Amino acid sequence: MINAAPEEKQSMTTEQAAWFADVFNRVVVNVEGALLGKTRVIQLALTALISNGHLLLEDYPGTGKTSLARAIAQSVHGTSSRIQFTPDLLPGDVTGMSIYDQKHGEFEFHQGPIFASIVLADEINRASPKTQSALLEVMEEGRVTVDGVTHNVGRPFMVIATQNPVEQAGTYRLPEAQLDRFMMKTSLGYPDHRATLNILANAGVRAHDQVLAPIITSENVAEMAALAQTAHMEPAILDYIARLVEATRSAPEVRLGVSVRGALALVRCSKTWAAVQGRRYVLPDDVKALAGPVLTHRLMLDTEAEFDGVTADAVISRLLIEVAPPSERETVA
Repeated sequence: MINAAPEEKQSMTTEQAAWFADVFNRVVVNVEGALLGKTRVIQLALTALISNGHLLLEDYPGTGKTSLARAIAQSVHGTSSRIQFTPDLLPGDVTGMSIYDQKHGEFEFHQGPIFASIVLADEINRASPKTQSALLEVMEEGRVTVDGVTHNVGRPFMVIATQNPVEQAGTYRLPEAQLDRFMMKTSLGYPDHRATLNILANAGVRAHDQVLAPIITSENVAEMAALAQTAHMEPAILDYIARLVEATRSAPEVRLGVSVRGALALVRCSKTWAAVQGRRYVLPDDVKALAGPVLTHRLMLDTEAEFDGVTADAVISRLLIEVAPPSERETVA
């Protein structure tokens, strides 16, 4: 595993930015050993992790969602778990529960699968709203409270939740307020032809048998998370993000625009993305690179616009053209 980060100061230095980018790219390459041809999605997932956020994947079965969760957990020397959401799943099946120990005459807390570094919540929309809420509460608070006793889930902690876009029968759609708790939404999709050939050539190796060597420790992830947020962001960039978010609220195709939580998520992710590029300051291009994954799932489109085939991605793409970014002179400290 790599050495610890250079000593951190109040704001990121050029040396620290270079260290951050090097470590991040090593982790990406390592995860690609289990998930071929998905560099962009891996980068987004790691950006969400380092930004202390969670990821929503809307994808078809068999695209490697579990492999992504396991590979990230192994790369950061953490743990991973998988929760298959079903209509009969109870909140206690996610968070854990207190069980009476007859031998000692007291209740003992048994941790649920939510106590892991990377948690794959598979087909989250198949569980009841009550169970969904239990998961989303842990995502927001970072802890579980059972019988008045609080249990921290630890750090790093990221939930990768999935939804199947083709089978909606018997599902419970996530309310917009709950979708807002996911820092990013993206899709793995099917591998390209070259990646498919590599996968088929190694068909004898099961994905669950593949073990990746850790690149960094969980402590390194915490260091990187703290360091990323020291990236410099000029007031002009903050103004750009604010104008972009406000534009989503006044767009004619949109019924409900991006919340303040969404704007804060874009700020945090943009700082991390700048560090990924080896820079100690944020540029408008960093905001543009992440505006889609961070903002699209937070939009509620007008019903008529949806009937006309308008998508949230199309709305964000148009606003990125219409809302003028600040000049380079305003954004470089």
